[in-house]
Amino acid sequence: MFFSILIVVLGIVVLLLLFWLYKVFSLKIEFYATGLDSKFTLPEITMLWKLGKDTNMEEPLSLFFSVKALSNCISQIIENSKKVGTENTPQIQNFLGKLYKFRTKLELASDSKRGLESSRALDNNQKIRIVLKGAGVFASKIINNGGEITVSIPVQDGKVKLQSNQWEGKNISVYLWRKGDAGYVFDTKVVRTGVFLGNPALFLQHSENLLRTQKRKSIRTECQIKAQLYIIKSKITDYSTVETAPGYQCLIEDISSDGALVRIGGKGIANVQMKIQFELEGTLIVMYTVVRSVEYNAANNQSRLHLECIHLDPAMRNAILTFVYKIIPEEQKNAEAALNELEKEEDEASTQKDDAKEKTSSEIDSSLASPVVVDPFELATEEVDIEE
Repeated sequence: MFFSILIVVLGIVVLLLLFWLYKVFSLKIEFYATGLDSKFTLPEITMLWKLGKDTNMEEPLSLFFSVKALSNCISQIIENSKKVGTENTPQIQNFLGKLYKFRTKLELASDSKRGLESSRALDNNQKIRIVLKGAGVFASKIINNGGEITVSIPVQDGKVKLQSNQWEGKNISVYLWRKGDAGYVFDTKVVRTGVFLGNPALFLQHSENLLRTQKRKSIRTECQIKAQLYIIKSKITDYSTVETAPGYQCLIEDISSDGALVRIGGKGIANVQMKIQFELEGTLIVMYTVVRSVEYNAANNQSRLHLECIHLDPAMRNAILTFVYKIIPEEQKNAEAALNELEKEEDEASTQKDDAKEKTSSEIDSSLASPVVVDPFELATEEVDIEE
């Protein structure tokens, strides 16, 4: 009898102890359970838990769902590390690299949920490619999106290969790329042909089944940053080398940790290895890249080069990500807020911005049109000096 009572008492004590432990650690248990349900690994969950605790977050669970919450934590870490002078240590840079990687993953996951589901959401002037079975690929664009999708007469190699009546009733596939989003494809039918605003056009059925064909691997942002390009010919590259001689002038128009879009004077060449060097908010960036594609504008003799990054120092990568995500310390935010208030009081912010942009654009066009150094895209035979 005594042993039976003792077992019951011990059982109650164990249950109470388990209940107390669950109550004490329930938040952490829920945090880890949510992380596992969200397909995160245990090291990632541990990293996020420590991040929430170190920054005194009231609801650490928000790190799994809120880009803003994660951004605030990263901003706090940057500010704290600068105060104690550890912002450039390998430990901090590696930690920031992991956080930025997770932030990109979180933002891209959120972005994929915002993908288009209906062709009714497509904008006018959206460039499209139309695939007609047995006839190939045609270029066109949306000229009106209402009860039907009205598109311009498709062309191949800049020429009208099929007349309007040859499209009527055809089943086609439509491909498009939305800037800052992804690629999409949907199948539809040419309902009829006719004229829209005086021009021949095709009228397509709407589709509620758009397939997202390509998702970005990194977050990029538009910018206007002057930089220098250097062609790489050596098989062995010293990634620590910083160029001091002038390179080929260019303008970075958008940037990410995986590459950049730059504008240059002259005609660019694809598949060339290039080093791009520039300053970003006080940090020297040296990015080694390869030109994946070129858009040449013969009218102004300028090219846009799509550069893919093949090497970037981790600290420089973090500097780019900080710029892209606009994560800045609280002190700097306060300073910017004060300046913005002064601009509002003077009621000249908008006018000054437009004037400055116009002037900058004019200066850039002038400098790009007349490079001050030898055009590296002529691929001269001289070797480029790169230390081994």
